[in-house]
Amino acid sequence: MGIRVIKTAIAAVVAVYIANAFGLAFATSAGLLAVLGTDITRRKSLHTAFVRSVASIIGLLFAVLIFSLFGFYPWVIGVFILAAYPVLSKVKLKDGIVTSSVIVIHVYSVRSTDPQVILNEVFLLLIGLGTAMVVNLIYMPRSDLRIKQLRERVEDSFSAIFLEFSRHLKEHEHIWNGEEYIQAHDAIEEGLGQARRSRENQLLLIDDYSYTYFLMRKQQLDSIQRMMELVAQVYRTLPHSRLTAELFEELSVDVKSEYYAGNVEKHLVELEAKFRSMPLPETREEFEVRSAVFQLCLELERYLTIAKGKKKNKSKNETASQQG
Repeated sequence: MGIRVIKTAIAAVVAVYIANAFGLAFATSAGLLAVLGTDITRRKSLHTAFVRSVASIIGLLFAVLIFSLFGFYPWVIGVFILAAYPVLSKVKLKDGIVTSSVIVIHVYSVRSTDPQVILNEVFLLLIGLGTAMVVNLIYMPRSDLRIKQLRERVEDSFSAIFLEFSRHLKEHEHIWNGEEYIQAHDAIEEGLGQARRSRENQLLLIDDYSYTYFLMRKQQLDSIQRMMELVAQVYRTLPHSRLTAELFEELSVDVKSEYYAGNVEKHLVELEAKFRSMPLPETREEFEVRSAVFQLCLELERYLTIAKGKKKNKSKNETASQQG
C-alpha cells in the first residue's frame, strides 16, 4: 500500500505539471484523474485506463447532447446523471462514472460545448490516465521473494505433517496439535493472493507456475485433512501402520522437491501388493485399524496423483530429487 501511495503522488504531480505546460483549463483535474487511474497491478492499470477513458468519452457525448437541448442549469446535471449512469452501468463501464462526472462538471462550469472545450477535457483524460498508466507500467513491486518464502513455508509445514503422521503410525499414543496444518493453510491462501497479483503484473503471461503451484497445494491440503482423520483412527500399532509410516517419512523429504519423480508412488504400489499377501485380520480391532491404514494409502495415492498432474516433470538433464 505504501508503494501505491508513492506512485499515486508521483503520477498526480507529473500529470498536473504536464497539463499546466500545455496550458489546459482545469489542469489540476489531471492530477485527480491520475489518482483515479492508479491501480495495484499492470493489467488492472491498463483496464482501468481503458474503462475510464471510454466512459468519459461517452459521458461527454451525453453532456453535449443534453446541454445543447436543455441549457446549462443545475437541474440538467440531474438529467445527465439519470441518462448516462444507467447506460454506463449497462455496458459495464460503471468504474468510469466518477471520471466521466469530473469531465462533465468542467463542461457545465464553462457553460460551453465548443470543440475547444471538449478537446481540453479529452487532453486532460489522456494526460491524467496516461500518466497513471505509465507510472504503473514502469514500476510494480515484485512478489517473487515473498512467493518463494511462502512456498518454503508450505513445504516445511507439509514435511512436518508427514513426520507427525509417521510418528503416530509407529506410536499410536502420540498426540499432535495440528499447528502445522494451520500454518500450511495460511501460507497457501497468502500464496494464492501473491501469485494472482504477480500474474496480473505480467502483460505477457510468461510464467504462471506459481499460481498453479499454490492451487496444487490447496488441493493436496484437502487430501491431507482427510488423511488426518484416517490417521486418527489408527489406535493400535501394527506392521501395516509401521510400513505405511516409512512412506510418510520418505514423503516428508520428497515434498520439498520441485519435480515429480514417482518414487513414493512406486513404493506405495509395492506396499499395497505386500498388504494383499499378508494374512487376514484375526480380530475386529485389527480389522478396523488395517481398514483405516488401507484407506489412508488410497488417500495418499490421490495426493500423489495431484502432484503428478501439477508438478513439473523432471527432464533427462535435471538431477532434482524426488516428488511430493
